[in-house]
Amino acid sequence: MLAPVSHTLALTTIIRKRELPVHGEVIAKLNQRVLASTVVAEAEYSHKHHLIDVARLLDISPSAAEKKIKNVQVGKKLAAGATIASGGGLIPKAIKVEHSGRVVAVGGGQVLIDTSEKEFTLKAGISGEVTELLPNKGVVIQEVGALIQGVWGNGKVNNGTLHVLAEDPAHLLEANQMDINLRSFVILAGSCQNPESLKAAADITIRGLILSSIHPSLLGLARKMPYPIIVTDAIGKHTMNESAYKIISTNDQRENVTVNGESYDRYTGTRPEVIIPLPHSDFPPVPRDIETFAPGQKVRLRRPPHAGATGQLNRLPEGLEKLPNGLRVVAGEVKLDSGEVLIVPLVNLEVLG
Repeated sequence: MLAPVSHTLALTTIIRKRELPVHGEVIAKLNQRVLASTVVAEAEYSHKHHLIDVARLLDISPSAAEKKIKNVQVGKKLAAGATIASGGGLIPKAIKVEHSGRVVAVGGGQVLIDTSEKEFTLKAGISGEVTELLPNKGVVIQEVGALIQGVWGNGKVNNGTLHVLAEDPAHLLEANQMDINLRSFVILAGSCQNPESLKAAADITIRGLILSSIHPSLLGLARKMPYPIIVTDAIGKHTMNESAYKIISTNDQRENVTVNGESYDRYTGTRPEVIIPLPHSDFPPVPRDIETFAPGQKVRLRRPPHAGATGQLNRLPEGLEKLPNGLRVVAGEVKLDSGEVLIVPLVNLEVLG
């Protein structure tokens, strides 16, 4: 069975494809150096439309209505109250637009107006070099550096200079630690268990926050924060894994560190991650995002009651294993770092790379 991989790598080549949800305009240039917050493409999208049936409103045939529709072309923007057609007679009936919008179709005596057009900007999401342009869709960006992927992000992205606040992996973040001197830094902290810490970080306008864990009651507040947040290990109270802490903490004061809080998506492969650009003389191998489960692998449990716990995959029993709830699933035997041995559904595991 294929396994998703969560990477914690001190030096690797990172390649990310960034695409618009709809066709738009790519504004980045080939070989351009970008920051995570750089806008690389933009588009207009919508989801609300208003159909004006001129033929029905004037009680005439569609062909006759076509002749009544004046100065309306696809792509034209119309203001609310604009007249698009008029009837005949001494007191002609005027057909007006109720909501401002853009004309997307005209035909058959009808006019279709897009009333919810919005601009969408696509950020790079990673500091690096644009190596490929995807016409009307986006870009491919490459960087060499450290890659630390997490278990949760609040959907924001930014970059800045790294400041190590956590003196050890068991650090507990408190509001009084958020000094004004940390303004505009990406902060490496530990576990966050109170809302005051998140609010204090917003007050001093930090660029990003890297946490080992966060109390589940704070997730809603974390999503509202103006800066990106990444949780490396678990929802709850958990120390940071030694590998992630060592890699991040040894890069104190490193510039252009990316904090990308994108949510984990097993279908697209996106996940929250920290990227630390590093000097290099060549390009290390690109890490694999998918592996095959095998005994001896370091794994992490992704769902309660042991979410965030790590251990070693001891064996892969043949056939289906029966769980305490009675379900029979494809599972593996995992020995946790605590020494406890569990039978865990493979769908609840990810390989640590």
